[in-house]
Amino acid sequence: MLAVAGLALAIWSVVYMKIHGKGNPFDAMGHEIAPRTQCLMTNGPYRYSRNPMLSGTLVYYLGIITILFSWQAVLIFVVVVFIMMVQVHNEEQRLERDFGDEYRNYKHKVGKFFPKL
Repeated sequence: MLAVAGLALAIWSVVYMKIHGKGNPFDAMGHEIAPRTQCLMTNGPYRYSRNPMLSGTLVYYLGIITILFSWQAVLIFVVVVFIMMVQVHNEEQRLERDFGDEYRNYKHKVGKFFPKL
């Protein structure tokens, strides 16, 4: 169930960003990989998480770890989380440059991966 829920969240996020954001925040090594979003995404899945694609991916991996129940799966999960944290840090810097105070206000209100309580 976790894997399916995580996959559904990740897919919803990708589709929502493609339709409403008309781009992607992803850069690699400071270079644009896909066209950048033209507006800050704050609705749909992005009203709950600043990174719902990655949140879905994390939940998916937790589901897989539960199924596999192995230390190797946990090790891979830890590596994936580390890589995601580096990527999110880079994306947030770019989003602050592109959207300034609008992004900083959004960042204050919405959790990085999961909703703020």
